[in-house]
Amino acid sequence: MDERSSKSEGKEIDEITLRPIELTDVDDFMEWATDEKVSQFCTWDTYTCKDEALDYINNNAILHPWLRVICTKNRAIGAISVTPNSGYLDSCRAELGYVLAYKYWGKGIVTKAVKIVVSNIFEEWPDLERIEAFVDVDNKGSQRVLEKAGFLKEGVLRKFRTIKGRSRDMFIFSILSADTF
Repeated sequence: MDERSSKSEGKEIDEITLRPIELTDVDDFMEWATDEKVSQFCTWDTYTCKDEALDYINNNAILHPWLRVICTKNRAIGAISVTPNSGYLDSCRAELGYVLAYKYWGKGIVTKAVKIVVSNIFEEWPDLERIEAFVDVDNKGSQRVLEKAGFLKEGVLRKFRTIKGRSRDMFIFSILSADTF
């Protein structure tokens, strides 16, 4: 995907762009990845050192089929990914995930990023019919992001995902290629 952008109504953020992650993003990555407020609902543990972050970026994030950093003024302030499901029966589905540095929460940035992704990913992956997102029932902010981006809350998956050693209930949200305009 080429670089995409969206204008923001907020004074702090005039524009966001999405681009592939690079090793040079490590310092920006550390800003959100070391923050326990940011990682509290994530399946990964809070990062504690730059070497771990470099290893993750180099061996996972760069190789991911579709992971982009969310940028303002070309500074990475978060990330968003679409992970295709594997196997013939599940190839029509993919999972959406995102993370944003705490100081940018509540500004509509992730909602804009999700809308950019949805408006393009169904064209990039023509066999994709459904994007799913799994959100901890206590993560109200992420639930609002998806609702504002046009996702439908389908229900609760009980004890669905282990986060920080605890089985958690998750809401499942989705958007279909037929839902987009």
